Amino acid sequence: MRADDGSSAEEGPSAVREAASSESGVYRGWYVVAGGFVGAFVVFGLSYAFGVFLEPIQRDLGLSRSGVSVIFSLQTVVIYVAAALLGVLADRFGVRRLLSAGAVVLAIGGVWTSRANGYAGLLVAYGVCTAIGLGAIYVVSYATVPRWFDRRRGLATGIATAGLGIGMVATAPAASALVAAIGWRVAILALVLAAAAAVAAVAPLFADDPASSDAPVDVEREFPDGVANREPPDWATYRRELSAVALSRPFLLLFAGWVLTYATLYVVLVHVVAYASDAGLGDGTGAIAIAVVGATTAIARIGIGGLADRLGRVRTFVACSAVMGLSTLGLPFAGSAVGLYAVAVVFGVAYGGNGALLSPLTVDLFGSANPNAIFGLVSLSFAVSGLLAPWIAGLAYDLAGTYTPAFVGAGLAGLVGSALIAAAAADA
Repeated sequence: MRADDGSSAEEGPSAVREAASSESGVYRGWYVVAGGFVGAFVVFGLSYAFGVFLEPIQRDLGLSRSGVSVIFSLQTVVIYVAAALLGVLADRFGVRRLLSAGAVVLAIGGVWTSRANGYAGLLVAYGVCTAIGLGAIYVVSYATVPRWFDRRRGLATGIATAGLGIGMVATAPAASALVAAIGWRVAILALVLAAAAAVAAVAPLFADDPASSDAPVDVEREFPDGVANREPPDWATYRRELSAVALSRPFLLLFAGWVLTYATLYVVLVHVVAYASDAGLGDGTGAIAIAVVGATTAIARIGIGGLADRLGRVRTFVACSAVMGLSTLGLPFAGSAVGLYAVAVVFGVAYGGNGALLSPLTVDLFGSANPNAIFGLVSLSFAVSGLLAPWIAGLAYDLAGTYTPAFVGAGLAGLVGSALIAAAAADA
């Protein structure tokens, strides 16, 4: 198998077993986890902090609120579309190369955004260019970690993806302070360049899988049956393997399940602030609720990820998906700030357990061959949810004059989604 740094991995599982006997220090996989944490922090910290820039951009360029919001929607779609396409490149040419390229594209997008003087320029610079960079970082950060672990796969990915929650909590306040101090253009430039530099710094921590690295593998704890050394297939074989998975009934059920389950997330993130304001729950209550989701999801990813290794990762994922739906159903009945925060805690914990197991689920169901491409393809479900769910919820509000139908509909969608994921696991 080709190593990520261009060298060739030797022999096979037996060679990996022998290397384990001389292991010392920290297992190489935990360095990959650290890199994944930084990647998740960067991707979702930058993406979810866009709301901080919305009003300053609107004022500076004389745009409408909805027009600026389209930039975020476009970026969300492009991140996951790019991840689906770039996952193939990661499998074929190595995760480290793709991650480094993603950092470069992200930096270019940040410079371009800071100099954009019109709506079209912003759409292309931030909505497309930075999104392509973030898509590369996302697919590598999420899909690489599970290949380095077996028994502790849930714990490892939980720690790595906790970067999402920390990024949600830390980046938005930092962006707000920077905008106030130096303006939105310099602020967005500073944040994006810092993010790109952080990703470039952790890129050497990554390698495709244990068999492609010269570092010892924790065979006794992680891979008691040895680590398979699979030679990359030719392009025709690769396409056949990928098509067979993507067109299979379990994959299609999983895809549909993720679309419906993550409708809850996008509806909550986009509409909970307006809901809290309409309900008279107090200024800033909705924003605090989002911060609560970010904090609880970061903690829950580690705890539930480790617990899922014992209870069963698929079973835990389905349960967390169902709780996301149930807590969204409860939002219309949160009649006070305390009630809203309580719902945010439950939702954040469930989202944390769900998010910790995203990439392990695809490996557990479809195997470790071509993991970046498969994870990228199923992540297109987020693009569908991110594009449609907030709009449908907004339309429901416009028609009914209340958020109750929107939250109830999203909650029911989440419950149906969890059932589809369970069906996918049963068929796999």
